[in-house]
Amino acid sequence: MKNYGFYFIVLALCASVQVSLPQRAGAQESITSVRQDERIFYHTVERGQTVYSIGLMYGVSEDDIFRLNPSSRRGIRAGEQLRIPQNGQTDGREEGDDEIYVYHTIRTGETLYGVSREYGLSTGDLSEANRGLTPETFAAGKTIRIPSMKIHSLPVTQTKVVVKELKYKIKRRETMYSICRKFDVTSEDLLAHNPQLKSGLKAGMELIIPVRTEEVVTEAPVQKELDIAELTSYRRQIERTNVARLALLLPFLAPGSQTPLDARVIEFYEGFLIAVDSVRNSGMSVELYVYNIGNDAATTATALENIEAPHLDLIVGGMTDIQIELIADFARDHDTKYVVPFSSRCERLTLDNPCIFQVNAATQNLYSYLTPRIHALFPRHRIILLDTGDGDPKTQLFNVIRADLNDSSIPFTEVTYREKTFQADMLAAMSNTAPSLVIPLSGSLDALLKIKSTLRSIVETRPEYAVTLFGHPEWQNYTKDCLDDFYALDTYFYTQSYMNAMTPEAKWFAGRYRDSYNKPLPATSPRYAVLGYDLGMYFLTALRAYGSAFDSYVAQHAYRSIQSGFRFGRVNNWGGFFNTNLYIVHYNGKDYSILREE
Repeated sequence: MKNYGFYFIVLALCASVQVSLPQRAGAQESITSVRQDERIFYHTVERGQTVYSIGLMYGVSEDDIFRLNPSSRRGIRAGEQLRIPQNGQTDGREEGDDEIYVYHTIRTGETLYGVSREYGLSTGDLSEANRGLTPETFAAGKTIRIPSMKIHSLPVTQTKVVVKELKYKIKRRETMYSICRKFDVTSEDLLAHNPQLKSGLKAGMELIIPVRTEEVVTEAPVQKELDIAELTSYRRQIERTNVARLALLLPFLAPGSQTPLDARVIEFYEGFLIAVDSVRNSGMSVELYVYNIGNDAATTATALENIEAPHLDLIVGGMTDIQIELIADFARDHDTKYVVPFSSRCERLTLDNPCIFQVNAATQNLYSYLTPRIHALFPRHRIILLDTGDGDPKTQLFNVIRADLNDSSIPFTEVTYREKTFQADMLAAMSNTAPSLVIPLSGSLDALLKIKSTLRSIVETRPEYAVTLFGHPEWQNYTKDCLDDFYALDTYFYTQSYMNAMTPEAKWFAGRYRDSYNKPLPATSPRYAVLGYDLGMYFLTALRAYGSAFDSYVAQHAYRSIQSGFRFGRVNNWGGFFNTNLYIVHYNGKDYSILREE
């Protein structure tokens, strides 16, 4: 991969570039049954969900949820049940193609077949409407959606010819011919039902007469009693492939321009190409189709028209909201997996489209995944929530932490920063018998600069007080000003992506990037070239291991990333996947190492 200069990018303009690499050798139980005509159903809150995301999921407003669940204004917790108004909602596609859905809360002991009978649908209808169903997600308290406008499974009325058997006693002077004419039957049918006629016809003999007549018959469709385990077993049949077919749709150039739209996109593309090249060693061939989608909807639509969709395993790309929506609709229509690599604003689409993998989940959706990590890492610490009064406060994070601490009966202290009394206030909140975990409300550099010197002074002058500082993703950009303080204060922070440039893997990639493109790896955070590489390696190795059904195996697909980790979970039984990965980064002052905990 020597010298892939910018000329390689230009080839993507308005056309496809094929790179064909040679092949080498536990939920709560619901207490309420839900049907289409009922006014509410019950939703069990899962980690990562907010009132806003739940409203999007079911097509209701936050106020609707607050009205039925007043306590939800103060926050919601995993495992809690919410009452949701039963509004019919479409799947969001173009008008005229919409399917209307209502929602059903699964009861204890209920089966997929039982639900299908209750609503007059086939198990296939329910499976198609809930692509994420598994034995784990088909459980009491979970929600599935019901396609209320399905009609092909309803009973069918039609006219059929029915054969009925009548008993008839032969009268004197009747013959086979007269009986056949009387009942409009053939002699063959009469003999078939009355073998004794072969010995002759006698008066008083009782015969069975097969009489044909037309009747209106209503027949219900015959359904096989499939259970959810059988359905998911069918879905998860592995069809491994040695050829992966991918399409990259990226905004390299604006229409009619020779100037790149965004250097980050080019870096992402360059890193993705290194991943494509790397999988050759596994014996896998890759067909990569690259399309320039510019910065508008029209260019994106043109690119989608040129895609050979039936042969694709994966689509990656999209930058603007309208581009992502166009690609997402295309992916759903063609049942092709779609990875959204940059945007965190496509939650509405992900909640309703089973094909989407959203790499960047909104940070606030990950807060509920963070608090159990804090409990596990710091079980003995006194927790101090510190409001510095600075901009960009993590108010929602503090609300989640407060709620979890209260539920667990874990004591905590809240301190408001006041410059003149800050040290005294902190000492009053600390203990000399247990370490203190200080969590600032703001992730800004100004907030960190306010507090770090005082906290460090306490650690250095009052050794009986042990302090650990716990911060936010932005802190990885502050090492120029705060690295020594991070080590001194035994600092941790959470983040979705982090690269330690001193690890062997990071050094390898930096060298490979430099050799391939004759330039150093950009030092921005996150590094988009590394994102492209990590993303490419994750999905290419998933395709190699599990084939096109890899979405059923994401829970067990392991990839050790250089920077960007992936832990995908389906958002509900009918939607796509959010990346719930969170790293905890630790500046260890004992040996001056930086550890990234998975």
